[in-house]
Amino acid sequence: MAEEKKRILTGIRPTGPLHLGHYVGALENWVRLQEQYECFFLIADYQALGDHLDEIDRIRSSVLEVTLDWLAVGLDPAKAVFEVQSYVPQHAELHMLLSMVLPLSWLQRNPTLKAEMDRLEEENQTLTLGFFNYPASQVADILLPKAHLVPVGVDQLPHIEMTREVVRRFNRLFEQDVFPEPDALIGRVPRLVGTDGQAKMSKSLNNCIYLGDDEAAVTEKVRRMYTDPTRLRATDPGHVEGNPVFMYHDAFNPNLDEVNDLKERYVLGKVGDVEVKTKLAAALNTFLAAIREKRAYYEARPNLVREALIAGTTHARTVAQATMAEVRDAMRINYLG
Repeated sequence: MAEEKKRILTGIRPTGPLHLGHYVGALENWVRLQEQYECFFLIADYQALGDHLDEIDRIRSSVLEVTLDWLAVGLDPAKAVFEVQSYVPQHAELHMLLSMVLPLSWLQRNPTLKAEMDRLEEENQTLTLGFFNYPASQVADILLPKAHLVPVGVDQLPHIEMTREVVRRFNRLFEQDVFPEPDALIGRVPRLVGTDGQAKMSKSLNNCIYLGDDEAAVTEKVRRMYTDPTRLRATDPGHVEGNPVFMYHDAFNPNLDEVNDLKERYVLGKVGDVEVKTKLAAALNTFLAAIREKRAYYEARPNLVREALIAGTTHARTVAQATMAEVRDAMRINYLG
């Protein structure tokens, strides 16, 4: 008998199209992992409502945009489960039950949640209970399919550790090993800086190169990228470390000889930013060409996009129902048999 594959749960909030940071931080890992694991890829629309309640139309359109990007990079609905969170009601049910187990202090100490709350305060946005609870919602998302591995960005590691704590607490309280303790998996590039040198790509900062950008858009965005602020002339010695243009070369330019040559000349003041950026734009457009082609194929066939979501979400509900039956048995809230 063939050994059952271990499971993965990971996902993305549908708040806009996906960018290069999503690719190196997550998607390229997902494409590889779908061959080795039973993968559940979640479109976390409930969580998007936490700080985008006034942008329902954006969330609605992004559900399909995100799925298009998934298909374009090579995620295969024949090998993995594509699911929409709000169409699997067991996500909300498990979230509610686990909230009875999860101490408030665990949420309050979560550094990622603290940072997000500070951001909302700076933007004068209302902090809703739903947003405050989103780490608990993520715990439920991970545990519903009983995931063994969760590919995440480095800033999400506190969520995974909290999930492991919840698993231990739940299994101990109800004296059954209902859930496995999931492990985290970090992407090849834990965090890709924005084109403006900010710590990460962000749609709100307009510092992203999107997977769906055409060649002209990519070239223009690279032309405007930040480089070394201390370098005033092409003949000045430059810094490679911390230079966004070279970070992108390292992440996306497979021609290592070219990259090393550019770095050596940059440090010596023997190459200008124009040449470095021109070669980066060429590398990025070569990388994105196959993604654009595949995306265009699915854009012309929207029925395939919807079918992938419907089939995956239907399967996810079946898995979720089995998990919730175990949870109810363990908690002894199966009053009616």
